[in-house]
Amino acid sequence: MTSLNKWDCLGGNVRRVKGKHLKTALSSSGSSRTDDAAERMSFNGIEELVEFLPATDTKKMEKMTIKKKLVIIGVVGAAAVISLAIGLLVWHFAYRSAPVHKVYTGYLTVTNVPFIEAYENSASTEFADLSVKVTEVLLNAYRSDRAIGPHVVSCNITAFSEGSVISYYLSEFKVPAYKAAALDKAMNELKVKTAKVRQFGPGGGYICGVPHRSADGEDIPRQQVQLFPSRQPWVETQFTTPGFPNYPYRQNSRCQWALRADAEHMILLNFKTFKMEPCKANKGDIVTVYDSLTALEPRVMVKLCGSYPPSYNLTFVSSQNVMLVTLITDDVGKHPGFLAEFTQIQRTTLCGGQLRDASGELSTPFYPAHYPPNRECVWDIQVPDNQYVKIRFLMFYLLEPSVPITTCPNDYVEINNKRYCGERTPFVVSSNSSRMMVRFRSDQSYTDTGFMAEYLSYEPQNPCPDQFTCKSGRCIDLVRKCDGWNDCGDSSDEAACVCSANQFRCKSSQICKPKFFLCDGVNDCGDGTDELDCKCSDKYLKCRNGKCFPQEQKCDRSDNCGDGTDEADCGSALITACTENTFKCDSGECITKLNPQCDGVKDCADGSDEKDVACNCGKRPYSRKTRIVGGVNADIGEWPWQVSLHTPKDGHTCGASLVSSTILVSAAHCFQDAPGVRYSDPSTWTAYLGLHDQATRTKDGNVVTRKIKKLLAHRGFNSYSYDNDIAYLELESPVTYTDFIQPICIPESSHVFPVSKPIWVTGWGALTEGGTGAQILQKAEIRIINQTECNVLLEGQLTPRMICAGFVSGGIDACQGDSGGPLSSVESNGKVYLAGVVSWGEGCARRDKPGVYTKVTAMRDWIRQNAGL
Repeated sequence: MTSLNKWDCLGGNVRRVKGKHLKTALSSSGSSRTDDAAERMSFNGIEELVEFLPATDTKKMEKMTIKKKLVIIGVVGAAAVISLAIGLLVWHFAYRSAPVHKVYTGYLTVTNVPFIEAYENSASTEFADLSVKVTEVLLNAYRSDRAIGPHVVSCNITAFSEGSVISYYLSEFKVPAYKAAALDKAMNELKVKTAKVRQFGPGGGYICGVPHRSADGEDIPRQQVQLFPSRQPWVETQFTTPGFPNYPYRQNSRCQWALRADAEHMILLNFKTFKMEPCKANKGDIVTVYDSLTALEPRVMVKLCGSYPPSYNLTFVSSQNVMLVTLITDDVGKHPGFLAEFTQIQRTTLCGGQLRDASGELSTPFYPAHYPPNRECVWDIQVPDNQYVKIRFLMFYLLEPSVPITTCPNDYVEINNKRYCGERTPFVVSSNSSRMMVRFRSDQSYTDTGFMAEYLSYEPQNPCPDQFTCKSGRCIDLVRKCDGWNDCGDSSDEAACVCSANQFRCKSSQICKPKFFLCDGVNDCGDGTDELDCKCSDKYLKCRNGKCFPQEQKCDRSDNCGDGTDEADCGSALITACTENTFKCDSGECITKLNPQCDGVKDCADGSDEKDVACNCGKRPYSRKTRIVGGVNADIGEWPWQVSLHTPKDGHTCGASLVSSTILVSAAHCFQDAPGVRYSDPSTWTAYLGLHDQATRTKDGNVVTRKIKKLLAHRGFNSYSYDNDIAYLELESPVTYTDFIQPICIPESSHVFPVSKPIWVTGWGALTEGGTGAQILQKAEIRIINQTECNVLLEGQLTPRMICAGFVSGGIDACQGDSGGPLSSVESNGKVYLAGVVSWGEGCARRDKPGVYTKVTAMRDWIRQNAGL
C-alpha cells in the first residue's frame, strides 16, 4: 500500500501533515506465523483478513475470535479515518479553495500626460492607447504584490477626466475564499495614486440593465451613458430614470449616468423631481452621487432615497468637471423615479477673502446649493479698531452621516480655534477684538447645504443697543427677558429673574416658567418641578381633567374620570357607556380606548374606527423634515389640505381646509356680509387648491381652482364673541387627489389633543400686525395652551368651543388673512388631524395674547349633520 495522509485541524484551519509508512509485506515462504504477524496486526489489522486457520484448532479459534473482534474494530476505525480524510479533502477543494469573484474600482492620476478631448470618447484611438499604458502600470503594481498578483483576471479603464489625466478603472479577481481577506487588505494598502506612463509619441438617453453580481455580492456595472451639458450659458441638460414620468423604474436594476463638463468647468446638478421608494436601513432603492467617474465610497457626495418636495434643496456642485449618478433598485415597490438637470459652470476656487466693511455677509461656496468637496475658504474680517466683531449664523447645515459633531473631523467652520459642524439653529460667535478669522473646510465626501451668515461690528460697552445681550453675544428684545422661554439659546435671558404673578419657579434651575406649564404632563423644568404637586394621594390615580379616582376603579369598564382616562390604557378597547369622552362606533356602541380612530387596530366590532372613508386622509406625500432658506416659508406640498379662498374685490381673503373631495371647512366670520360685498354668497368665492405661491397661482400646474356651489355658516355664530366660528363650503365639482391636494382628517369628539402638544398653523396672512399678506404659504409651530390659564390671560373670553394655542411670550401667531385656515396636528398614527380653525386673537403675536381657534372636536356633530362627514 502507499502511504496515507493525515489531516490536522488547528485553530479552525486544516493543515496537511506527512504520514507514516505502514509495514505491509507478508513472508513469502508460507511458514507458520510468528510474532511478526501479530506485530503486523497491530499496525494493519486489515492484513489479518487473508489468513485462514483450521477449524479443529480450538486454541487458535479462541485466539482468532479475539483477533476478529480486533479486526472489526480496526476496520471500522480505518473506515472512519478514510471517510474523514475524504470529507476534509472534499471540503478543502470544493469549498475552502472555491474561488471568489472580487471587483474593485478606483482611480489614479497620470502626471505626464495632458488631457485632450479625445479621452472623453471611449471609442477613440487615443482612449485605447492611453488605456493600454495605464493598464500596464496597474498590472505591474498588482504583480509586485504576492497577495494580489496571482489572482488578477482583468483590469479595464472605464473613463478619463482632466487633472492632469485621472484614470478610472475596474479590476476583477478570482481568489480562494480563504485568501479573500488578504486580498482586500493588500488592495486597501496598495499605493498607486499617481503614475507616469511610457510616451511614444455628446451622449443622450439611458442604458439600464439587470446587474451581474460577483460571488461576494459586488455589483459589476454594465455600460453607462455619458452626458455632456449644453455649452450655452444657463441651458440645462435633463436626464431621468427609465420611463419617467409615465412608468415606474425597473426593479432589480442598476443605472449609471456619467456627467462631463468642458475642461476648467464644474458641474451643477439639480434633482427637480425625486420620488423613490421610502428609505430602508441598509437596503432599498438608492441614488448615489459621486464626485468622480467611478463608484468610490470615499468620493460619495450624497445618498438619496424616499421622496422630496420640489422646493427641497437637492442641488450639488462637483469639485472637477465630472460627476457620476448611480441608481440601484431592489425587488420591492413601484415608484416614479427622478427628473434631474445639470449644467456646467466656470470653475472657480475663489472663496473667503478680506472683509473690511463694518458689516457684511458670507456663505459657503454656491450657497444654497450643496458646497463642493475638497474646498477650503478663509475669511479675514476686520472692523474699525474701536469696535468688536461678531458673526451671526442664520442657517447652518454641515451634517455628515455617523460623524461626531463634538470633534468635527471632516467638514467644519473654525473660529477662535473652535470647530462647528452638524445641523444647528441660529447662533452667534463673538470676538473680543476688531478682527476675526473664519475658516471653512470640506473633505472629499458627503457635502451639505453649508451656512449663510452675517457679521456685525459693535461697541464693546454696548453690544446690543436697546436690546438684551445674551451670554453668547446674541441680541433679543428686552420684553423677552424673564418671560420663561429660552430665547438666547443658552438660557442667559432667564437667569436671575423675579417671577411674576403668572409664573412659577423651577426648583433646580431657578428659572421662571408660565403657570400654564403646571400639571400639563410635560416636564418643562427638566427636574419635574412643574409636575410634582399634580399627583393624587396614595392609592389614587389622576384623570386628564385633574380628577382623582381610586386605583381599583381603573379598567373596571366604567368611565369614572368622565374623560375616559381610567379606561383608555387597559390593553384593549372595552365597550362602555357613551359619554362625550368615549369613541362611538357606527353600531352605536362606545369604547374606552383613547383616540382609536385610524390607529391600525379594529377596536369597534363593526370596524367603523378603521373605515376607509374616515381614514383615507391626513396624508403628506412630502412629510420629510424641510430645510427652507430663511423665514418660515412652508414647503411645496407640505400642507396639501390648505386652501386659499379668493374674492374678486380682495383677492386672497381667508383660508380653508379640504376635508373631502367636495367639502371645505373654514371660519364663519369670513362669510359675514360687509358694505358693498356679499361674502355670504357662494358665487363670490373661488377656491385655490394645491397652491403655494400666490403670485404664480394661474401658472402653477399643481394648482386646481373651483367655484363654490354651497356655503353654510354655523347658525349659532356670534359675531361679538366669535363662538361657533365654523362654516363648510361645497365645491362645484370634486377634486382629484394629488401629491399637492389631500384631505385632512376630521377628529371625533372624543379625540384628545393634550396641553403643550406641538401643533402647526398655516396661511397667507399678514406677516406682521397691520402688515401685508404673505406671497408664499407660511407655517408656524406653536403649542396648545391650558384652557384655564389661557382664559385668565384673555379675561374670560373663551368658550368650550374654542381652543387656545401659541406662546405667552408672543412672537409667533396667526394673523389677518389666516382666518379659516387649519390648525394641524400630526398624530402618532402618522396622520394629520384638523384640531382647530383659525378664529380670532387680540392683535398678532402679542405678548400674553395667544391665538384662539375653533375647537373642531366640539363641532364634530355639526360637521356630520351638515356636511355629511
